[in-house]
Amino acid sequence: MIYWEIFLAFFIPGILGYGGGPASIPLVENEVVHRYGWLSVSEFSEVLALGNALPGPIATKMAGYIGYEQAGILGAAVGVFATVAPSLILMIALMSLLYKFRDSPKVKRMSNYVRPTIALLLGVMAFRFFSESYEASGTIQTVFLIIASYLLLEKWKVHPAYVIVGALTYGAILL
Repeated sequence: MIYWEIFLAFFIPGILGYGGGPASIPLVENEVVHRYGWLSVSEFSEVLALGNALPGPIATKMAGYIGYEQAGILGAAVGVFATVAPSLILMIALMSLLYKFRDSPKVKRMSNYVRPTIALLLGVMAFRFFSESYEASGTIQTVFLIIASYLLLEKWKVHPAYVIVGALTYGAILL
């Protein structure tokens, strides 16, 4: 039964997550945190941070890790397959149809309507992460991490992977 749950937890966001990894992350969070309770919000944010720090698609790395934590190597394989299966099926079945209508104004308009929705979902998820960080760590730690991350990313142009690893290390040592 766990393999079926892992499959559904990543297949459904793969179907609904228009645009790939960033669009499906809030949907994956809903499944693994709220529906199945496999991770807490803070654990999910750590998995997301590590997934962002590593090369490749975020959703597949998260699916592999979460699947492995729940059901071992087979669970990881099921999670990764479930993440890529919707795209694979659609690419095979609808390639000629998409190619035929790629310049259609309706298709372009649909894409323009979906992008703000994705941005809103990512914003809500970021706010949830901020709220949990604030509650768990307090004002001073949260403000310090926000300011330090902003300066490292924007002023000194440090690669995001180093900032994420630094924040995780800071949290592991001091919090």
